[in-house]
Amino acid sequence: MVIDMLEGLDELTAGDRHRGWEFVRALTAAFGRPVVEGDGVDPALLAVGEERIGFALPAALHEAYLLFGGRRDLTASQDTLVEPQNLDVDSDDVLVFRVEAQGCASWGVPVRAIGQDDPPVVVDAGDGWVPYADRLSVALVEMVMSEAMFSAGERHVDNRELDDTVNALVSAAFECLPLPAFPFWAGMDGPGVRWFAGPDVLLRNDGGTWLWVHGRSPEAVQAVRERLPGEWLMISGDDEAGESDD
Repeated sequence: MVIDMLEGLDELTAGDRHRGWEFVRALTAAFGRPVVEGDGVDPALLAVGEERIGFALPAALHEAYLLFGGRRDLTASQDTLVEPQNLDVDSDDVLVFRVEAQGCASWGVPVRAIGQDDPPVVVDAGDGWVPYADRLSVALVEMVMSEAMFSAGERHVDNRELDDTVNALVSAAFECLPLPAFPFWAGMDGPGVRWFAGPDVLLRNDGGTWLWVHGRSPEAVQAVRERLPGEWLMISGDDEAGESDD
């Protein structure tokens, strides 16, 4: 059950970044693609990156690279965690560590906070840098959740538009995870991205306008479709026929 492994998120948001790495291990194992030894980047590449930028990486980013930085399904399915040897500081003195697939947004750490083990994160969607998360570890865990969802394959994911009624149903029917509302780069003035969980599923609500579902099985995704009836984009004609036969 996905819900069974969520208790560590409270400690993560309270400041214990190591609970975040435990959550990543539990999440990837629960969805059948566990993080294992060797999934991190070569430590030599971290040294190259630090020499390139002229300072040591925050502990949270260093640990994340060593734990799962080599797993493209967790770091580069949609948006991309910058490879350590390619890290750079932009003209606003922000260390950019992640970029959106089409270059529409970037995530980074202000250089003035770089000496912190788990510094705050900012995001730029074209109008300048604004706060994204109080702690880098929280932003990195959310990155893994999103990238794992986008790499899961169509039988284990689905998505749909939200209206006010279905949006309210999501909040009522599923457990809101103890994560902050992350600014949604495609709608920075909206309510942000919130995560929810149900039996064998994670759900990402993008600003109250779009819903993504990631299930441990096709059946878990189908159960969400049935609970939230409407126009789901990944359902096939065969799926619809199967539903009518039941």
